[in-house]
Amino acid sequence: MKILLLEDDVILQEIIGEFLEENGYEVDAFYDGECALDAIGSGHYDMLLLDVNVPNIDGFEILSYLREIGNTVPAIYITSLAGIDDLKKGFDLGADDYLKKPFDLEELKARIERLVKAHHLHEEIEIDGMKFCPKSHQLISDEKVIEMRQKEAQVLEYFVHNQGKIVSCDEIIENVWSDEHIPTHATIRTYIKNLRKMFDKDYFDNIKGEGYRFNIV
Repeated sequence: MKILLLEDDVILQEIIGEFLEENGYEVDAFYDGECALDAIGSGHYDMLLLDVNVPNIDGFEILSYLREIGNTVPAIYITSLAGIDDLKKGFDLGADDYLKKPFDLEELKARIERLVKAHHLHEEIEIDGMKFCPKSHQLISDEKVIEMRQKEAQVLEYFVHNQGKIVSCDEIIENVWSDEHIPTHATIRTYIKNLRKMFDKDYFDNIKGEGYRFNIV
């Protein structure tokens, strides 16, 4: 599982990063909020650990922006801000947990593990011999790992749970998009076109005038 760590205290960043890596997590660590946000935009993370008072873009601004654009990756604030107003603000912005410094590393581990279970981050779905991991946005076969964009993974997950059923573009939009950035039917067709390229076989039937049907068999 890949974690983004935003912490501008050099020593604490190293301590947390080493601890998480020793416990089997892959960690990308940043001191600067702007660099962290760039990394989130260009890559995939299963969880965010965010300090608040960091250079350029603070942790509150980062999560506020991510939630506004529909990014639902689980996030834990790790911060010295201990006031009830800061705590409330963190949760109002969409944080999944809030850990006040100083904290025990084992407590951080326990909170991460709780979110892993709550968000089913280890869920795997078998698709004709391949493993589909919806929360990590990956298709895995014996030979390769295909990294997917978040919405591609969500669209595929919806098709998998509705296998054999004709699904319209409007139904996909209604069930996958929950924010104000509603896509067009052309955008949905592009997502399905991209998904088709990820498989050796074509599992998507185009039902003219109605939508698509996902058939594994």
